[in-house]
Amino acid sequence: MEEFVVLVTPEDHVLGLMEKQQAHINGLLHRAFSIFLFNTKGEMLLQKRASAKYHSPNQWTNAVCSHPRNGESYLDGAKRRLDEELGIQTDLSEKFNFIYKADVGGNLWEHELDHVFTGIYENSFNLNTDEVEEVRYISIEDLNKEIAEHPENFTEWFKIILEEYKHHF
Repeated sequence: MEEFVVLVTPEDHVLGLMEKQQAHINGLLHRAFSIFLFNTKGEMLLQKRASAKYHSPNQWTNAVCSHPRNGESYLDGAKRRLDEELGIQTDLSEKFNFIYKADVGGNLWEHELDHVFTGIYENSFNLNTDEVEEVRYISIEDLNKEIAEHPENFTEWFKIILEEYKHHF
């Protein structure tokens, strides 16, 4: 099934829909959300993207990154993808939004108006293996060290969003 993203202006006014991969080829601004989940020790949940993903396979990223559907709120989309990718439900709080553009290789771009959500989760997962290879929790200190030593192991957008996140907290 083809997936579509919602193209927007920087002020979040809808311009129309475009097939997801085409929007990534063209580098057009579209709606997105990112979820940072933590356990009660303050460690961040990372997911390793499935090897079959059309871009950034086998790279570590935040708990979930995706796109709301046409007519779907950012929060509803985030909750939907938590269930679809990780097989979980948890409360989420929106923390901020910003625009970024990242070259993800293969002549593909992520150019997103990204709404960033956080939540707490410590129970079991039911991973969708078409989306997620594995998950793990990591301290922010260890995460910063890993990214500094092996930036190629992490998605480009995660590195950008993580830096933006640090400016807000």
